[in-house]
Amino acid sequence: MSNVKNIVCIASGKGGVGKSTTAVNLALALQRLGLETGLLDADIYGPSQPIMLGVAKGVKPVIRDRKFMEPIIAHGLQCNSMGFLVEDTTPMVWRAPMIISAFNQILNDTLWTGLDYLIVDMPPGTGDIQLSLAQGAQVTGAIIVTTPQDVALLDARKGIEMFRKVGVPVLGIVENMSTHICSNCGHEEAIFGQGGGQRLADDYGVEVIGSLPLDLSIREQTDAGNPSVAASPDSSVSAAYFTLAEKLQDRVNTLAESRTGPRISVSDD
Repeated sequence: MSNVKNIVCIASGKGGVGKSTTAVNLALALQRLGLETGLLDADIYGPSQPIMLGVAKGVKPVIRDRKFMEPIIAHGLQCNSMGFLVEDTTPMVWRAPMIISAFNQILNDTLWTGLDYLIVDMPPGTGDIQLSLAQGAQVTGAIIVTTPQDVALLDARKGIEMFRKVGVPVLGIVENMSTHICSNCGHEEAIFGQGGGQRLADDYGVEVIGSLPLDLSIREQTDAGNPSVAASPDSSVSAAYFTLAEKLQDRVNTLAESRTGPRISVSDD
């Protein structure tokens, strides 16, 4: 982990809000902005990044010294996942201590190389993996992904509260599936409601750093193992992810400056 400058968690209070899709496209956007980026799939029970990154079945990390794993390179990203270590039909019927042990191994025993950012695709909820990461690594901050609807916002609040309790800064909120534009007529409609992400941000004094569309191409390209930022970097969909990546950089730089504080020099005058 000494080769990783910034660890950023992509988290949500519940599943189904597009957290993993956001994580992989954000990582790709950072990489295309010239930053060395890694992607860690921390969802031990339901890893999805091997499919989203288009990694062929049967590809596994090379093991060094019977312990360390070389990350898989996909679309220029260094990545690792439980999905690379077991068959995709194998259920992880494990209790919490085994889950925590497996996660810590993937996090600490992967030979990450010179990363500016390690994007961690967290499992949904506020459980063992979240606590283990917060207590076992120097996490730069967390991004909370939600949809505008009230049910998702309720769980997102729990995610924010959890990170605050363990001392991890919330870098911002991403409102996913904020609007849908009809591919036939161009009509724009807020299917899941409006302003939910902003209300959540206002309540907690944080910023909405991303507003992402509900677009068929995102699902199609991600399911095909070629996420939007890789498949169509010049599209309006990808532009939203690049904006998110730039705002993330700004938040991380601002946080680093606030932690450094002013320098005081003393002279004999």
